[in-house]
Amino acid sequence: MSEDQEAQEDELLALASIYDEEEFHRAESAQGGEIQLCLELPTGFKLLVQGDKKTEYDVSFLPPLVLNFELPGDYPSSSSPVYTLSSKWLSRDQMTSLCKRLDELWEENQGCVVLFTWIQFLKEEALAFLDVKSPLEVVKVAKAPVERKRIEAGMRRAACLTVETDNLDPQLELDARAVLVVDPRTDILPQLLDFDEAQRQKVFDSKSFCCGICFMEKLGLACLCFKECQHVYCKACMTEYFQIQIRDGNVQCLNCPQPKCSSLATPSQVKLLVGEELFARYDRLLLQSSLDLMADVVYCPRQSCCQAVMVEPDTTMGICPACQYAFCTLCKRGYHGLSHCKVTADELRGLRDEYISASAEGKKFMEKRFGKRVIQRAVEESFSRDWLSENCKGCPRCGTNIQKVDGCNKMTCTSCKQYFCWLCLGQLTRVNPYSHFNNPSSPCYNQLFQGVDIEEEDAFWSDEED
Repeated sequence: MSEDQEAQEDELLALASIYDEEEFHRAESAQGGEIQLCLELPTGFKLLVQGDKKTEYDVSFLPPLVLNFELPGDYPSSSSPVYTLSSKWLSRDQMTSLCKRLDELWEENQGCVVLFTWIQFLKEEALAFLDVKSPLEVVKVAKAPVERKRIEAGMRRAACLTVETDNLDPQLELDARAVLVVDPRTDILPQLLDFDEAQRQKVFDSKSFCCGICFMEKLGLACLCFKECQHVYCKACMTEYFQIQIRDGNVQCLNCPQPKCSSLATPSQVKLLVGEELFARYDRLLLQSSLDLMADVVYCPRQSCCQAVMVEPDTTMGICPACQYAFCTLCKRGYHGLSHCKVTADELRGLRDEYISASAEGKKFMEKRFGKRVIQRAVEESFSRDWLSENCKGCPRCGTNIQKVDGCNKMTCTSCKQYFCWLCLGQLTRVNPYSHFNNPSSPCYNQLFQGVDIEEEDAFWSDEED
């Protein structure tokens, strides 16, 4: 084995020992891999949304930068790693500047392995290098077609975030290795908030807490935290408490057990702890009680918000005053106008059972809400091979059935992690999977977002579908 090969193998083994599988994935067919880098944000970092009024969101995490790389045979003695850098929230101008800095670091360290130096720069120094400061302004994508056309031309080469970039060269040409993985017309704010929420949950899951009911010390993974008051109890105690209350019909009393505390559990927290049958009863009774007692008030379905929303009479659309999420008050997903409420494959069987056991009045309500065709399908079909053939495609590498819910046409197999094209089912390279859509000779040239309906983007960010 040559000195270059030994150095490459040692470097890859070192990266695998330092970073877990979620951060570093080594390629199987080549000397390379993929590194996901979460930048270290300062305490109190905020996102700023401009509009009729300024809105700020506290965030602790932003989606990672993704570095895909392959090591040439003469690395590190002569050649630099071949790489692409992609992001959901940085502009291509900013990523081009980062690529230029990575090239400079290689020139400074030529002859030595450089991947760890790159990683340290991107994780610890990228924000300062780009002069990204709090609050970071998020550009809201206009909903009105006329307004969207007015701003669309100016957003084609920019991401959905604007930051102070005084240190970037205005004459800097865009680097082909800098990849923007989100359509600039997409509202990026829900993705940023949902990612931050998920990462906060991971941190909570790894900590230990003492349950205020059984006084047992347990990891956060086995605990429930009430969002308003931040009181923590173990899931075992809260599951039993919720089940008793729901069976007794006290769906308005799923509050924090702390004396004199009025914090309520969110529907998503209830669904996490009780079975599908009890949650369906809870959801039905809660909806009915809301209609009976406060017909003009619902709650934002996003887990990180849950703000009370006033609804106009005789309408099923709610617009959250806090996060501006427009949703259907019946199914709690993105607002879909006059179209019937959509159901996922996992919900179809429960929908069939609920319809069969419902009263005549209840059946009429369900037919109006979901449409007769959906109800008939739920009752008649067996939810097996027919559904898979209609909604899924097989991974070209391992054959696992994959369903495309949202996003671009670059897919990742949930089983073998192979990248592939949703349109032609061709396998994509790990180093630069987007070259398939950028190559003029490719059958899928310029079709990365083919089939994505921008008008229905909001429907992708419903917490019920996450």
